[in-house]
Amino acid sequence: MTRVGVLRGLAWAMGYACVAIGLFHVLLGNAAIPGAGSAGPTVDSFGRFMGAVFAGYGLAWLWAVRQSPVPAAAVRVLTAVFLLGGAARLLSLAVEGRPHWFQLLLAAVELGLSPLLLWLADSEEAVTA
Repeated sequence: MTRVGVLRGLAWAMGYACVAIGLFHVLLGNAAIPGAGSAGPTVDSFGRFMGAVFAGYGLAWLWAVRQSPVPAAAVRVLTAVFLLGGAARLLSLAVEGRPHWFQLLLAAVELGLSPLLLWLADSEEAVTA
C-alpha cells in the first residue's frame, strides 16, 4: 500500500472511530468510561459534552479525507489535537496515578499513531503537486 493509501485509510478510520466513540459517550455518559463507575451528574454532563466534541473531531477527519488532495495542514492540526490528548493522559498519569488499563492503551495509540500521521500528512499533496 502506498503512503497515500495509508493516509486515506487512517483518516477514514480516525473519522468513523471518533464519531462512533463520541456518540457512544453522548448516549451512555459515565457508563461509557471503563472503570469510572458512577461519577455523578456533573462528570456525566461533562463526559457527554466531550463526547459531542469528539464526534465533531471525527467529522473534521471525515471532511479532510473527502478533499482531493487530503490537506496536509488539516491532517497536521487534527493530529496535533490527537497528540495533545495523549500528552494530557500522561499528565493525568503523573498527577493522579494509574488509570484503568484501557486508558493506558488509548494513550499508547494516541502517542504511537501521531508520529505516523504527521509523517504521512503531506503524502497526497506531494504526489499531486
